Amino acid sequence: MSKLKTTRELKNLTQEELSEKSKISVRTIQRIEAGTEPKGHTLRALAQALDIQENLLQNNEIVTETRDVKISGEEESVINFAFIKIINLSSILFILLPPLNILVPLLLMFKMKQKNTLARQIISIQILWTVMAPVIFMLGIFLKLGRQFTLVLMILIVLSNLFIILRNAAEIDKRKRLFYKLNFSMI
Repeated sequence: MSKLKTTRELKNLTQEELSEKSKISVRTIQRIEAGTEPKGHTLRALAQALDIQENLLQNNEIVTETRDVKISGEEESVINFAFIKIINLSSILFILLPPLNILVPLLLMFKMKQKNTLARQIISIQILWTVMAPVIFMLGIFLKLGRQFTLVLMILIVLSNLFIILRNAAEIDKRKRLFYKLNFSMI
């Protein structure tokens, strides 16, 4: 099944409805669904009409709620974006207890069988935040700017993690990816 057809069906659109929305002829949509790769204006118009990124209609990426992803060796995992969102949001419950904001998502990753790059990225971000937060806090104390500054700094550190978690949750809902991600994985 073509990427365009899969995406169109996920959005509950007929070829005619997509044609009206994108201003691309039904015949062109049929050709693309039969295997022709969209380019240029056609690609942009279809991506905009489907409210997705252009690259999701190219390079063999399939847009689905769950998809098979090769993890390592012969082990395969199915990405369930609802579970990924739960894993991400579970860090909020333990935002004031930094070791648990790593441990709980890690346990959920194994319990929900979501050993994929998205879950690993979520946990890696929490590990990085947990390491950086005390360093920033200690620098704030070292500067000796007063108790009020220290309190404000603590609040800003916690709010930064909350913002990262919520922004990633929104991006998982919208585009099935993370907004804040690392170029490496810590697990």
